[in-house]
Amino acid sequence: MYSNAIEVKNLTKIYKDLKAVDDLSLEIKKGEIFGFLGPNGAGKTTTIKSILGLIYPNNGFIKINGKDVLKNVKEVKKNIGYLPEKVSFYNKLTALQNLRFYAELKNVSKDRCMPLIEEFGLGEYANKKVGQYSKGMLQKLGLARAILGEPEILFLDEPTSGLDPRGVKWIRNKIQMLNEKGTTIFISSHILSEIQAIASQVGIINRGILVAQDSVDNLSEELKIQPKLILKFDRIIVNVIADKIKESLKKIKEVNRIESSGVYLTIYCEAKKWADVIFNIKKAGFDVKNINIEKSSLEDVFMKYTEEK
Repeated sequence: MYSNAIEVKNLTKIYKDLKAVDDLSLEIKKGEIFGFLGPNGAGKTTTIKSILGLIYPNNGFIKINGKDVLKNVKEVKKNIGYLPEKVSFYNKLTALQNLRFYAELKNVSKDRCMPLIEEFGLGEYANKKVGQYSKGMLQKLGLARAILGEPEILFLDEPTSGLDPRGVKWIRNKIQMLNEKGTTIFISSHILSEIQAIASQVGIINRGILVAQDSVDNLSEELKIQPKLILKFDRIIVNVIADKIKESLKKIKEVNRIESSGVYLTIYCEAKKWADVIFNIKKAGFDVKNINIEKSSLEDVFMKYTEEK
C-alpha cells in the first residue's frame, strides 16, 4: 500500500523571468497534518496550485496517493478538497443553493448539504444569500464545501485569514477533528502559532526553494535553537543589576545569551543547566519570584531559515 499521500519531485515553475518554484521536492505521509510556510511571494500558492493540477509546472512530477496528477487529473481530484486563500461563492445564491451546486459538480448526494451546513454552525443562515455573509461565515462555508464528499486529502490555503480568535479556534478544532478521522491535511498559513499547535511536520519555502522539512523539534535541534528560561523578579532589572546577574552566571558555559525587560530576565541556556542558573542567581542575592519555560517556537525556526543572507 502506498504510504505517501503527496509526493513532489523536482517541481519547477517559471513565470517569464521569475522562477516561482525552484526544484522543490517533498513527501507527506497519509494521515499527517503538514504545515507549509514561507514569506509572502515565496512560492506557496504556486506550489499548492501545481499539486492540485490547477497550473502546469515546467519540470518535475507530482503524485497523489501514488498516481501522477498530470496524467490522472480527474481521478485524483475526486479525493481532494480545497479551501483557497480567497473564498468565493455565487453571492446571489443562498448557502444551501451554493453547496447543492458544488455537490452536483462533485457528484455527491445533495442530501449531505444541509446536515453539513448545520454541522458548521450555519443552519439558521442556510437560506440567506451568501453575499450577506461575514468573513467568518464564508470561511466556514468554504471549509464545508471543501469536505463535500469526504475527500482523503484537504488543502487549506490561509484558512484562518481575517478571522477573530473565536473563529480561528473553531477552524483549528475542525481541522484536528477531520485529521482524527484519517484526513491528510496540507495547510499553508502565516499564523505560525496555529501551525505549531496542530502540525506534525512543517515545510519552509523561501524564494521558491524548500529550505527545510521536518518536525519543529527536529528543526530546532538542527539549528541549535535553545529553550528560554524566563525569570521574574520583584524589581525592575536595571543595567547594574543585569550586570551583577550576568557576572554570577559567567562560570556556566552553557548560558549563551541573557536579555532583560522590566522585571523579567530571559536566559538562553541548555535545559540541564537551569537549576544551576537559578542557584547562582539566588546565591548572588537576587530572589526569583516566578519561573517560566518557553520551548523553541516555530517562529524561531521560521526566522532562522528565511532570514536574509
